[in-house]
Amino acid sequence: MTTQTISRGPFGLPTLEAILGGYNDLGNTLARVVAGLFLVPHGAQKLFGWFGGYGLEATGQFFASQLGFSNGYLAALGAGSVEFFAGLALALGLFTRSAAIAITVMLLVASQFHFGAGFFWTNGGWEYPILWAALAFSFALKGGGRFSLDQKFGIRY
Repeated sequence: MTTQTISRGPFGLPTLEAILGGYNDLGNTLARVVAGLFLVPHGAQKLFGWFGGYGLEATGQFFASQLGFSNGYLAALGAGSVEFFAGLALALGLFTRSAAIAITVMLLVASQFHFGAGFFWTNGGWEYPILWAALAFSFALKGGGRFSLDQKFGIRY
């Protein structure tokens, strides 16, 4: 019979590591799924006009007239596709690293349009896109993890 020693901290109480340490894979999966699924509706707004969005044509016009893209339609198609398809792939843990890199790059490009507004997102600043870029890049570094389609299908890259 094996005895398990529980790590104890001050006053003899179990440490958080002893209580939660075995849930690392679950925590990473939760963050990956939520991050991916939160990006999907933003892409759907741009691509399909869902969730109160304007669709590809109008978003492309905005990207050209307000953001200065020479081909606003193509820029909107790219941004919307990354948010929708790479967001979905990130949530599923399918080609996780590639999806995460695409998301990171898209958000770093997007952040350049927010730098003039300062730090805080409430003023349209760069806080939000940089936070999301850092989160996405963390999945580029660690991959999809134990509970991913990458793991299930043996996708290694």
